[in-house]
Amino acid sequence: MSQKIKLALDSSCPTLLVGVQDGTKIYSFRRSGIKQERFVLPLIERALQKVNATLSDIGEIFFVRGPGRFTGIRISLTFASMLQSLNGAKVASATLFEILYKQVQNSAAFSKWQKENPQGKVAVALHAFREEYFLQFFDGTNTAPQWLGKGELLQKLAACKEPLYVAGTDKDGASLAGLLGGGYRLAPVADNRVRVQTLLEMANNPIYSKNALEPLYLKPARFELKP
Repeated sequence: MSQKIKLALDSSCPTLLVGVQDGTKIYSFRRSGIKQERFVLPLIERALQKVNATLSDIGEIFFVRGPGRFTGIRISLTFASMLQSLNGAKVASATLFEILYKQVQNSAAFSKWQKENPQGKVAVALHAFREEYFLQFFDGTNTAPQWLGKGELLQKLAACKEPLYVAGTDKDGASLAGLLGGGYRLAPVADNRVRVQTLLEMANNPIYSKNALEPLYLKPARFELKP
């Protein structure tokens, strides 16, 4: 094969996402279920069959490095490390916050909202565990992501003085509308679901190659060590 294959992988969530790109051809597959380590390789091989390729033909891999399920993040991390070692594959990764923010930036809905709210900023909120959530603001300074209780999340959002465009999902991938109520512009459903095309596009930006094998797990604030 004259051209190396690009692989996109997201195992941070309950639904495993695999995509391959061969030139202009892109194929993507999703599979839900626990024990992703058992079917990640068969799903990747299924995707590679669409472009008549094998694991040895993968020259680049882009994956989601967190936050999310600990075991899921390790699956992508381990596979990317293996490809780098065996194939010399280029490795890049991004956080789920960065990926959803990228999808928001590319959307017509956000462009229209931004024209009406030039001082507004974006927040990405994701369900973490039980009544806890992940949160990161994007406003030019891009504050560090946090793991917060439900009450803390609502307080953080309410304290924002600028108009907010919020992306992300609640429990089981549900809309944030039931959690947040009115007062915020919520991203369309399609922009809250990771797309293979977005991962492959971000793979072309060298910034995501830096520290690509460093996972983002996050910890609840109450468990962080205090100075």
